[in-house]
Amino acid sequence: MSTKIAGKSEQSKDAPNAETIEATLRSVAEEDYGDSHKSHSMEIYKLFVEMADRISTRRQPAHSFFLSVHTAIIAVVSYLALGNEGKQAGQFHLLVSAAGMAICYMWYRLIRSYKDLNTAKFKVVHAMEKGLPLAPYDAEWEAVGSGKRPHLYLPFTRVEMRVPWVFFVLHAVVFIRVIWALAEAGLMAH
Repeated sequence: MSTKIAGKSEQSKDAPNAETIEATLRSVAEEDYGDSHKSHSMEIYKLFVEMADRISTRRQPAHSFFLSVHTAIIAVVSYLALGNEGKQAGQFHLLVSAAGMAICYMWYRLIRSYKDLNTAKFKVVHAMEKGLPLAPYDAEWEAVGSGKRPHLYLPFTRVEMRVPWVFFVLHAVVFIRVIWALAEAGLMAH
């Protein structure tokens, strides 16, 4: 599995290669399995593709949850900030912004987890298609330049992984601004 870090592609040390996936997938030879090998393989393929689609479907409610949490945080903090100033309000804003940054990081990790799981599932789908007469997912992936040509296909994960960091920066700005304001007002605890 390949990940992008600071613009550089880095091969994960513990990610299995295509041969390992293929060997694991085809653990029982067709002749050892019997007459139903092809029909069972097709049923397993259908189920596996459906499961891969369900992972993508589960992502949306997770994003909605985190967007709702951040919207609520911003709304509540903005409302409570009206007329509240001083050390207590500052400490409250510090606490909320720190919690917001932690939630952003959890959101980012959840997106990464879904991305990694989907990547693994589609590696298995591609390996399964090697035994089928048609390989529609392989063909589709080739048609969009294997995700490496943004003018053909920009993986949504690249966009969705940036959203938590936008909120993180917002919370960090509030955190730094509150510390600055408390320090200037001489309200920092000694």
